[in-house]
Amino acid sequence: MRLVLVLLLLTSPVAAAAREGNSASSRAWQNWALNCQGCHRPDGSGTVGGAPSLPGVVGTFLTTPGGREYLVRVPGVSGAPLNDADLAAVLNWMLNQYDEANLPPDFQPYAAEEVARLRDAPLGTRAGEERARLLSSNK
Repeated sequence: MRLVLVLLLLTSPVAAAAREGNSASSRAWQNWALNCQGCHRPDGSGTVGGAPSLPGVVGTFLTTPGGREYLVRVPGVSGAPLNDADLAAVLNWMLNQYDEANLPPDFQPYAAEEVARLRDAPLGTRAGEERARLLSSNK
């Protein structure tokens, strides 16, 4: 079963795109595959009643006050077993991969220092209600 999962990961369109890029992008994709896509799925579509869908949505958080911070403070991100630099790279990869069209023109990639500061204040069980508030304020 584990071999089948590895083969699926390695042959997905997202994996192919990551392999064609540079090594930093490839490492970010690998960290995404190992730590995020189990809940968000390889295409970022999320799971019903679980992890939210990312395509066409995740970049809009960067145009909402508090949204940038939110993306780092959600439990799956703030508690990810990655160092701050690797987590920043995953966030930047995810934003470009799943919602580049909605990134603000002045988008500044996450840096390790910013991630370190923000992940020290996780949202915990409030993440869902904060997500709803942020998305409704962006309409």
